[in-house]
Amino acid sequence: MGAADRSAGMRLARWSAVVIIIAVGAAAFRLSFATLKDLAVLAHIPASDAWLFPLIVDGTILLATFGVLVLAHAPERRFFVTVLVVGSVVSVAGNSLHAVAAGRELPWWASALVAAIAPISLLADTHGLALLIRAAQRDSAPEPAPAPVVEPAVEQATPKPEREPEPASVPEPEPVPVPVPVPEPVRVAELRPAPVASVRPVRSSRPQQTMLPIAVPVGGL
Repeated sequence: MGAADRSAGMRLARWSAVVIIIAVGAAAFRLSFATLKDLAVLAHIPASDAWLFPLIVDGTILLATFGVLVLAHAPERRFFVTVLVVGSVVSVAGNSLHAVAAGRELPWWASALVAAIAPISLLADTHGLALLIRAAQRDSAPEPAPAPVVEPAVEQATPKPEREPEPASVPEPEPVPVPVPVPEPVRVAELRPAPVASVRPVRSSRPQQTMLPIAVPVGGL
């Protein structure tokens, strides 16, 4: 089996699945529509307006399905997933309640729930539409042009004058101790008595007078 045959088989299976889904969806919608319409009549909704009830329920489910598909990677997708789950539960519960009622009027609490579905669906659909519009505007808005990156000017570093290498410090030689001259011992000369000069009597230059005898008077003693 060649690649062309496999491709043709895939296309056939794809289109067959689409046709089956459309047929099943149409049949399910027809049966659900009839059941929910009868349920609205059993809930004391006028028969002339009872056909609006299934449109409200199934229309909300369709809106939630579109929102889930379109907003695949958006944060609003969570809201549509919640609405889809709640709408499906309401549709299934309404069909089951119709089978249980078997043509009898619903009790008051069930009628109150059926009557509350319409305004709740209106709120959910309005909010969902607002989310879709906001998401469409966000996607269609032009992306802001990236701001040009301005590289900071590189300042040329002024070359610093090279410092002259400091001369290597030469260790100073230790001072050689200068020998202190030792004074020679002073020789003490032998003390000899100095020669004493002979003293000669000094002769007066005056002529020596001859001393005369002194006469002592007699009786003076």
